[in-house]
Amino acid sequence: MIHLQTPLTSDKLTNLKSGDQVLLSGTIYTGRDAAHARLVKLIDNNEELPFDIKDATIFYVGPTPTKPGEVFGSGGPTTSYRMDSFAPKLISLGLKTMIGKGDRSQEVKDAIVKYQGVYFGAIGGTGALIGNCVLSSTVIAFEDLGPEAIRRLEVKDMPLVVINDTYGNDQYQSGKKQYLEFKEKNKC
Repeated sequence: MIHLQTPLTSDKLTNLKSGDQVLLSGTIYTGRDAAHARLVKLIDNNEELPFDIKDATIFYVGPTPTKPGEVFGSGGPTTSYRMDSFAPKLISLGLKTMIGKGDRSQEVKDAIVKYQGVYFGAIGGTGALIGNCVLSSTVIAFEDLGPEAIRRLEVKDMPLVVINDTYGNDQYQSGKKQYLEFKEKNKC
């Protein structure tokens, strides 16, 4: 298990390989497609973003309502391809890592390699476990979006898997290949 602390700079990310398991701690931001559309609009209008994008991590999540006495609701990952039309622009401006579930477009994968980023997979169905890793949660932008507002989270030991690394490796593709090879060798 690899322990990582934000901010995640290129020098930290180039040591990671597709399939590595990590525990992430530090400051990350939430955002889904509606928030991403607004971020890109701010960029296109030469307006300031609500957080420093350089070396930042965005978690694609819309948490459930927070229960009394807790700091964050259940927070399972959102399907990442919904952010694929926005991600390359954000990556080119310094966004280093994204957390979600599901495959990414080739354009996003290319941007990850070009700008030395990483895409982490969070396992779907583990929202309560992930929610327990959140130490604090503060809405910092687009409050009108409700669960899709941008939040600054402080997390400790958030369990993730490197899906796309800085070298272009893709855990979804290599995992599928390994499974098919196993299946071929072990026919009944």
